[in-house]
Amino acid sequence: MNHDLPGADADTAAICQLKYRYLRTLDTKQWTEFEDCFVPEVTADYNGLVFADRASLVGYMREQMTEGMITMHQAHHPEITVDGDRATGRWYLQDRVVVPAFSFMLEGAAFYEDAYVRTPDGWRVAHTGYRRTFEMTYDLRDLPGLKVKGPGEHTHV
Repeated sequence: MNHDLPGADADTAAICQLKYRYLRTLDTKQWTEFEDCFVPEVTADYNGLVFADRASLVGYMREQMTEGMITMHQAHHPEITVDGDRATGRWYLQDRVVVPAFSFMLEGAAFYEDAYVRTPDGWRVAHTGYRRTFEMTYDLRDLPGLKVKGPGEHTHV
């Protein structure tokens, strides 16, 4: 794995890669890889949606994020502090959730507060969660001319 991020040491770069993998596997619904981002005893608090372990967190995401749901989670502006085998991170989140079957879209932003731990298999998430700075919801029927295409569909076809 390439850890050559400008101005970042190897641990910081590895934690960035972990966060990016967490977001990618969430949006692509790659649940085995998503699960591998966490220690078994991970805790999470997504603006009041709380989980006490990896099984409940991953199970909830797998059940709620069905194939008809389109999601985009982007985290940027990392603030990472490494202290030996532990680290903390703050990230700015922008997200969008689209559920065409229910003519629903959510857009929002939040700040993640994460804790990481070094394991024999590399850095893993020990705690994750965010607090919203804003959230907007839309009824897609109120957006005339809107067309939603899912994974693998192209607008130019």
